[in-house]
Amino acid sequence: MIEFLLNEVPRSLSKICPNTTVLQYLRNHEFKTGTKEGCASGDCGACTVVIGDVVDNRVEYKSINSCIALIGSLHGKQLVTVEDLENERLHPVQQTMVDEHGSQCGFCTPGFVMSLFSLYQNKQKFDSHDCAQYLAGNLCRCTGYQPIVNAAKSLNGGKRHDQFLNNMKKTVLSLSALQAKHTTAYLSFNGKEFYGPTSVDDLLKLMSENPDARLIAGSTDLALEVTQQRNELGTLIYLGAIEELRKIEVSTNYIMIGSGVTFESALPVLHEHYPDFAKMVLRLGSKQIRNVATFGGNVGNASPIGDTPPCFIALDAKLTLVTGDQTRSIDIEDFFVDYKKTCLRDGEYISSIEIPRLSGNQLFKVYKISKRIDDDISAVLAAFSITLIDREGDTYVEGARLAYGGMAGIPKRAKNAENALIGLRWDKSSVALAMKAIKSDFKPMSDVRASAEYREQVAKNLLYKCYLDSFDEQNIESFDAIEAEGLAE
Repeated sequence: MIEFLLNEVPRSLSKICPNTTVLQYLRNHEFKTGTKEGCASGDCGACTVVIGDVVDNRVEYKSINSCIALIGSLHGKQLVTVEDLENERLHPVQQTMVDEHGSQCGFCTPGFVMSLFSLYQNKQKFDSHDCAQYLAGNLCRCTGYQPIVNAAKSLNGGKRHDQFLNNMKKTVLSLSALQAKHTTAYLSFNGKEFYGPTSVDDLLKLMSENPDARLIAGSTDLALEVTQQRNELGTLIYLGAIEELRKIEVSTNYIMIGSGVTFESALPVLHEHYPDFAKMVLRLGSKQIRNVATFGGNVGNASPIGDTPPCFIALDAKLTLVTGDQTRSIDIEDFFVDYKKTCLRDGEYISSIEIPRLSGNQLFKVYKISKRIDDDISAVLAAFSITLIDREGDTYVEGARLAYGGMAGIPKRAKNAENALIGLRWDKSSVALAMKAIKSDFKPMSDVRASAEYREQVAKNLLYKCYLDSFDEQNIESFDAIEAEGLAE
C-alpha cells in the first residue's frame, strides 16, 4: 500500500499498476483533468504538479513533471494540482495570470500556474534569474512568454497568503504521521510490483529477494520506457525514501554526494566549490527535472551523453558501490565498460560519489554544447581539470584530466591530449598540440544532434576556449589567431 495526501485528503492505494504515472492517476482515477499531457517525456511542462514534503518542520513544495513520475513515488507526500489552488476565489498565481492576460488556449496554462505556485511558495523576493529558472520547464505555443513573465513578476515581494500557508501546521502533522509509520511502500498488480524501502538494510534485502528488479529514483529516464516505448516494467525498487542516500558531506579533502541526492538540492554546494559544475547543472533539464533527478541515476544510467559523468571523471571522483555486507570504491571512469554497460555486479548499487576538493592551482571548467541553451541533450560535453604550477616565471601544466561526453560509447578521457599537455608551458602552442591529439582519442559518431566532424572540431575548440578562459578577458585572443599561425587543424 502507498499513502499520501491529495491536497489535504488522505489517499491509500494498493491495487494499482506500479507503471501508472501520476498524470495517468490524476486523469483516469481521480478525474482531475486540469493537469494535461503534452509530450509525455518531461519536456513541455503541461503536466506540472507540485509535491509537498516535510523539511525542517514545514512543508517544502517542489514542481515535478507528473507525466514521468510513477505513482509509488507519492508515498508519504502531498500532491497538489491546479484544481486544488482555487479556494472560494482564485489563488493569487491564478489571478495574476488573468490580470496579465497570460493564457489563451489554456492547454499549457495549468502547468505554468503550478510552476508559479512553486515559485510563490519558495520565494517571497526573487530576481529575473529565479523567474526564468522556475518557468524554464514550461512551453507555451500561443500566448508568448511576456505576459506570463509579467504575471510572475507581479508576485515579487508581495505578502504571501493562501490556504496552504494557513494549513501548514495541519499538513505537517498529517505528513509526519504518514512518514512516522516507516512502512515500505508496496504495490502489486498483474505480476508487477513496486517497493519503496526507507533504509539501506531494507534495500539490500529487497534486492536480494528480487534480483531482476529495476532501481529507480527520479524516474526521469526510466519512465520513458513506459510513456514513449510502451514497455511494461516488472519489479521496481524506489530509492527516493532512503535518507542515507540523500546526504551531502563536506570535509577538508573531499565532498561526498549520496547517490539519491537530487540535482537541485546539490546546487548550493556545487556553486560554492565547483561553480562551473553548478552552471552546467542549471542547464541540465528544467527545475521540474532537477527536483527529482539524482546523481546516482545519471551515473548509473551509463549514457554516453549523460552530463555529470565527464565532470566527475575530470575531478577524479570515486564511486562507492555496495552489495550485501561488502563495500568497494572505484574510480568513476572505470565504472563505464561499454555503451550502456557498467561494472556493477549482481545485487550491487551506487551508494555515493566522492569528489576531491579543488586545489588552489587547479583549473576546472565545464562546457555543454547543445541545440538549446537550457533543458536539452548535449551534443558534446567537456570537463577539464588542469593543474598549473609556476616555474621560473612561466606557468606549466603539472596535471590534466580532459573528459568528454558525446564523443564515444562511454564518457571518456582524452588521454593523448592530456599527455600532450603535461609538462609543457600553459600556452597556445601546447594547447594546439593537445588539440591535434584529440583526433587520436576519439572516433565520434554522427546522429541527429551533430555530425562526427562537428563533434571532433567542437572537442578541440572547447580545449582552446578553456585556455582562453584561464586568462583575463583583456588578454584573450580570438580563435582566428591560433588558426592563422597554423597551430590548429
